[in-house]
Amino acid sequence: MERLGLELHPEKTRVVDLSHGKESFQFLGWTVRKRRSVQRNPRWHFVQRWPSPKAMKRIRERVHELTTVRGRQTRNMGKLVQRLNPVLRGWGNYFRTGNADREFHKVDEYVYGRVLHWQWRRGGQRTRFRFDRWPRERLYEISLHRLRGTVKYPKVAAPRKPCQESSPLCQGRCRVCAEARITSGGSPWGQMAG
Repeated sequence: MERLGLELHPEKTRVVDLSHGKESFQFLGWTVRKRRSVQRNPRWHFVQRWPSPKAMKRIRERVHELTTVRGRQTRNMGKLVQRLNPVLRGWGNYFRTGNADREFHKVDEYVYGRVLHWQWRRGGQRTRFRFDRWPRERLYEISLHRLRGTVKYPKVAAPRKPCQESSPLCQGRCRVCAEARITSGGSPWGQMAG
């Protein structure tokens, strides 16, 4: 590290025990932790990552800032959505490759509540506001960005390459070669002797 001119910050550097989900750490806005597999084998633990509490707080603060009625001249729902969408889309694109479903749901609920609050407050001293006239679907119809359902899980780190069929061990019969033949439209067993 000295060759690169990098130094470890003693207050920020620590050793973390990730085995069996004992501890977690925050790095670049992510919380990284091992979690137990419930569906496969309960003894197995897999590394998962989701937005850190600090990242969640910052997106809530930004949405709150954009949906505050005081000091804003906008009274149009379309302009509010145009201001919110780049923030939500950018934050969602950064965090969409982890295990962020639960956090995306929380942010969607917060945005919906803030938009309804903005609508209630923009009219001045309204005594009654009809919340039932603005269900979530109506907001999404006017193109408010929805984070829920945008998480993408990486399939594999690198795609498999088919073996060489001339290999004495494979001869085109291994699973990788069979999968490659199926995806190219051929038979997984090659040519059948007839």
